Amino acid sequence: MAFLVSPAPVTLTGELVELRPLEPGHIDGLVEAVQEGDLWKTAWYTSVPAPDGVATEVARRISLIDKGEMVPFTAFDASGRILGLTSYYDIAADVPRLHIGYTWNRPSAHGTGTNAESKLLLLRHAFETLGVYRVGLTTQWVNFQSRTAIERLGAKQDGVMRAVSRYRNGALRDSVEFSIIEPEWPAVKANLEARLARRR
Repeated sequence: MAFLVSPAPVTLTGELVELRPLEPGHIDGLVEAVQEGDLWKTAWYTSVPAPDGVATEVARRISLIDKGEMVPFTAFDASGRILGLTSYYDIAADVPRLHIGYTWNRPSAHGTGTNAESKLLLLRHAFETLGVYRVGLTTQWVNFQSRTAIERLGAKQDGVMRAVSRYRNGALRDSVEFSIIEPEWPAVKANLEARLARRR
């Protein structure tokens, strides 16, 4: 087995959000996004960088593209405002599989449907264009908002990995692993499309 198309930077466009390949020109907009509500402080258990760390994080994600380890995206709303970041990562051609994650969005985007549409765009591209069999989603045990959002997608919880890494403050991190496999994709897709239709 292998990908039908190799994961690579691509623009994915919906009605509420557009996911564009991450580039250095997005840094200023991303800094503004993390400054909204001091996001990097209030979401200490996430991958949100501090404003002075955004450029380093952008460079890190971009450096992983050529290694085939990550495909990072910047999320824009319909007005062209930068919302945040998301990525394909943990890419394995022999299954084939990948993860969606390292995702964060400015607080004012929460509850607007942009995250649900982002997941629809990413999942549809993964299953229908790249030809993946499994999409994984991992979040922290303490991130109840993220866990609830992943469950609402229709993903199945595979398990809890205890003390798998450390947070920035040094505390041990427990992670929760979810997945969606190809036979489940039609139901997950229908669920997401129905949720977005209710917003129109």
